[in-house]
Amino acid sequence: MKPKLFSVMAVAALFAGAQTKNQQEPQTGTANPPEPRISLDVSRVNMLYTVSDKKGRFVTDLNKDDFEVLENKKPQSIMEFAAETDLPLRLAVLIDTSNSIRDRFHFQQEAAIAFIDGTVRPHQDKALVVSFDTATELVTDLTDDVGVLEKAIQNLRPGGGTSLYDAIFFAARDKLMLDQPLYKFRRAMVILSDGEDNQSQRTRDQALEMVQKADVTVYTISTNRSKIGTDGDKVMRYFAQETGGQAFFPFEANDLNQSFENIANELRHQYNIFYRPEPLKADGLYHPVEIRVKGRKDLVVRCRKGYYAPKI
Repeated sequence: MKPKLFSVMAVAALFAGAQTKNQQEPQTGTANPPEPRISLDVSRVNMLYTVSDKKGRFVTDLNKDDFEVLENKKPQSIMEFAAETDLPLRLAVLIDTSNSIRDRFHFQQEAAIAFIDGTVRPHQDKALVVSFDTATELVTDLTDDVGVLEKAIQNLRPGGGTSLYDAIFFAARDKLMLDQPLYKFRRAMVILSDGEDNQSQRTRDQALEMVQKADVTVYTISTNRSKIGTDGDKVMRYFAQETGGQAFFPFEANDLNQSFENIANELRHQYNIFYRPEPLKADGLYHPVEIRVKGRKDLVVRCRKGYYAPKI
């Protein structure tokens, strides 16, 4: 009899819902949806990643044999490889509407609208908008209607505290995890904030764990213009680095558009690999993963740092 095979990331997503079901929900202004149904198939891990040179230019002409994958420092065999440009995108745009960003809020709205317009492809991609101040609010659910998304951003108004971690947790678990199986979609989160959380019920690590279980790449754009490093800056770097994204610090308002453009460009230059973990451990623990370009120390691979295995 053949052994039963399970999708590592899909089962991890299932257990994410089970572990948090009884915790207090963030306030979203709408009822929380039912826990997503998870499809189970072959036991494999997928990793989306980008490769660039030391000057930050994307390298897009590599093939399967150019890469090596290590899980817990042990080499793994790559099952499938692709240069992904057309995989459907599920995008969450999280916008800080607290009082701390009031002075440049209008320009941030315009930059976010331009990003949505240039990134979301109708009939293929979907995006949602979440605002957060004292509470987290789902402004617009997942949709491919760019006009609806733009209007939602335009109508935002600043005021209140900052519940960043709750917003991240909600968007990852209750929205980006809905489309299954996970490996058939690219999932990204763009956060526009100063990173200074003072209202969340969730912790930073709870938010990161949920993002990792939902297989989401996080890109952060700081609204801190002081040119002095803050704890919020560290938070923004942390989420980006742990999930394979990037953190941007546009000190001048005019640099904000460039930050969004860099994110959109990266989403069009990704590789995707699948591998079956050897040995497969259904231990519910976090497993570190590293991807390297063989013999090319001049190239930089940016990807999430691991995944949560299922616990069966």
